[in-house]
Amino acid sequence: MLDTPSQPPLARARVRGPVHADLVYARTAQQQPRYYMFEPPPGVERLVGEYAPQRVRIDDGRDASQPFSLDEHGFALLEHATALADAYDDAAVRSVYYPEMERLVQRASGAARVLVFDHNVRSGPRAKAGQRGIAEPVRLVHNDYTAESARLRVQQLVPAEAESLLARRYAFINIWRPLFGPILDTPLAVCDARSIAPADLLKLDLIYPDRVGENYHFVPNDAHRWYYYSEMRADEVLLLKCMDTPGEGRARFTAHTAFDDPRAPSETRPRESIEVRTIAFY
Repeated sequence: MLDTPSQPPLARARVRGPVHADLVYARTAQQQPRYYMFEPPPGVERLVGEYAPQRVRIDDGRDASQPFSLDEHGFALLEHATALADAYDDAAVRSVYYPEMERLVQRASGAARVLVFDHNVRSGPRAKAGQRGIAEPVRLVHNDYTAESARLRVQQLVPAEAESLLARRYAFINIWRPLFGPILDTPLAVCDARSIAPADLLKLDLIYPDRVGENYHFVPNDAHRWYYYSEMRADEVLLLKCMDTPGEGRARFTAHTAFDDPRAPSETRPRESIEVRTIAFY
């Protein structure tokens, strides 16, 4: 039920197939980067670290001969219509969308149980206008969790069950959906997990007023294989594996980032999207 209008006439050029675009990577593994989740002290940059754009080839996942899968590649595209009418209605997201996403991830992952625990709604114009609770698309190559921060999150969310749940397999899986379609502005790029080397991962400290969390940023590697899904619709979702416990041949982390498609017409409607974070317990 989300908004699915067509783009304005001038923006209806087909934007499909492979593209070369700039992705912003961390430039060195010698410096511990950090990001302040609140207004930092005077004279301190919100993002501390060395970053620079890198031109890469991003292939269109719709052109692949076989579909991508969560366990092999770290991401998967699924069709899914939602009963959610307004993603900016926080209560509706929690009461309508959260249960839908729990059922979706359970079917897609084969997990015994799925817990939805967080979501973000992204809109560049609304965020710049100061609308509370709305974020801009993230234009840094990143992954939402490290093995350590994922374990800590389980302990925080389900403390009474944490010991038994952490003794078995568990995975953090995000679900990303555009709020209208087709999306031409700042689509989401995802990296094939098989092309990521352990040395590519760089821990980022997330500084909160009362604690320090962490996720992964990435340094460049010519072996990285990047994909996006052209002209995504509001009845499509992209599942991302953000952390999985170790398993033979199984994807554990998936780098991802928004990017500016140089082919997108200037009149393109700015992207709006919702992402939900889940934990799949096996």
